[in-house]
Amino acid sequence: MATDVRLKEKLPELTDRIVATYSEIGSTSHLGYCPLPNYEAVIAATEALREVLYPGYRRRDGLHMGNVTYHVGDLIDTLHDRLTAQIARALCHEAGKTAPVDAKRRDDFEGLGQAKAVAFLEKLPELRRVLVTDVEAAYAGDPACKSLDEVIFCYPGLEAITVYRLAHELHALAVPLIPRMMTEWAHSQTGIDIHPGAKIGRHFFIDHGTGVVVGETCEIGQWVKLYQGVTLGALSFATDAEGNLVRGTKRHPTIEDRVVIYANATVLGGQTLVGHDSVIGSSVWLTRSVEPHSTVTMESPKLRIRGGQMDDLNGTRP
Repeated sequence: MATDVRLKEKLPELTDRIVATYSEIGSTSHLGYCPLPNYEAVIAATEALREVLYPGYRRRDGLHMGNVTYHVGDLIDTLHDRLTAQIARALCHEAGKTAPVDAKRRDDFEGLGQAKAVAFLEKLPELRRVLVTDVEAAYAGDPACKSLDEVIFCYPGLEAITVYRLAHELHALAVPLIPRMMTEWAHSQTGIDIHPGAKIGRHFFIDHGTGVVVGETCEIGQWVKLYQGVTLGALSFATDAEGNLVRGTKRHPTIEDRVVIYANATVLGGQTLVGHDSVIGSSVWLTRSVEPHSTVTMESPKLRIRGGQMDDLNGTRP
């Protein structure tokens, strides 16, 4: 069937109606003079940062000590320029929420963006030292793992942790928007949602990983291991007299050193503390603190199997 040109003639009127909603619903459009961070540029920077942290594993092979300085130097130079521009945009946008940003102030944000970009890049040597403990924790915690290379190549938990640790440093530098852009990109890639505001110690391992959620105000110690589906979340959201959410409070649990939390367990609440060397079993729903060296499990439900030769798990004949 041939197209009808009369239907296409309606498109200008439709365009006008769509554009009219930009004024009517201004909260979901950004049409000012202060540009937002560019999503593609932020993700490209994240990919380049992973190349710096794990040289030879990603985009460039054939690296050795004779040429790696040139390669990393080129990456760092590009990252400096890209992060300066994107951080300046984020800062400018944040300031524009309360007052118009003129050309002079935009220049000021360029300088501040550069200072924050350099301060962030200065963190990379220490970040490599922290991340190697996460790689080692994955190898030590998974008998199916054959090498550290396998962890770096294959484990979504390490990918999510790597991006989180990068984003956390930007969050600590009070950079708006970009840390969340990074961790939500990692979330889309791995199924693991770690807020950049969470505080996580060394030797952190997420096994399998899909469905893990770590909230903004979580505090996690060292040698902590989480399995798939674990939620470290908020028990409830306090509201003020007008019914608005109260922000900036401790809403998520504290997990001390050497805790293991098994699949699909849920630990909630800012006052909830899981003591060191504890084990939280699968599918547990925990909303109160437990002492160190505790084991928390659900009571075993009765499993019943119909058909075949036996009626239940114990082998009882029907």
